[in-house]
Amino acid sequence: MRMSLRPASRLAKQALPRQTGRMSDIQNLKSAARKAAFARRKGARSAQADAQAAAHLIAALLPYKGAAIAGYMPIRTEIDPLPAMAALQAFGPLGVPVIQGEGQPLKFRAWSPEAAMIDGPFGAKIPAQGGYITPRVLIVPLVAFTAQAMRLGYGGGFYDRTLQGLRSRGPVTAIGYAYSAQQAENLPLEPTDQPLDLIVTENGPLTPRC
Repeated sequence: MRMSLRPASRLAKQALPRQTGRMSDIQNLKSAARKAAFARRKGARSAQADAQAAAHLIAALLPYKGAAIAGYMPIRTEIDPLPAMAALQAFGPLGVPVIQGEGQPLKFRAWSPEAAMIDGPFGAKIPAQGGYITPRVLIVPLVAFTAQAMRLGYGGGFYDRTLQGLRSRGPVTAIGYAYSAQQAENLPLEPTDQPLDLIVTENGPLTPRC
């Protein structure tokens, strides 16, 4: 059962500096939003929440059986998509992101639960070898999200560039994966920020609210 994202009035409000339109002000706004969201994300972690979220993620991905799906290797306090990815490995190709360089979109190397992993940039593991896939569906990590399914990441712009490029070539579904506590009343946004198509939390799939 899908639910709409919670109205902003029910969310913990966050005071942000006034936005003046300058790039430095946007970055300050985003830094403040990340700091608050990191604390909420850390406090939301639990074995029960993780198990509930994984079940909802599997259900959200089942309609895409056979399609190439990109997940991610969790870092810090990110919610872990690997149980859901492992459950779907028999249905189609899976991949995880590999950073190509600053200002570049991500590529996705083929992954399986048995793949040998090595350290990649920013502390995320990547497969030691293997080819690359072009995903039809992406499980997208995030720091915070809004009721309009906008996403706040770590600031590198990797997923924004990647989604823009993939969407320019054909249909792509981007599923944000997070704890419900990561929802924010509002987030500072830039024209290059890419929206998500769906967000899955421990409470279920959430559709964007206009």
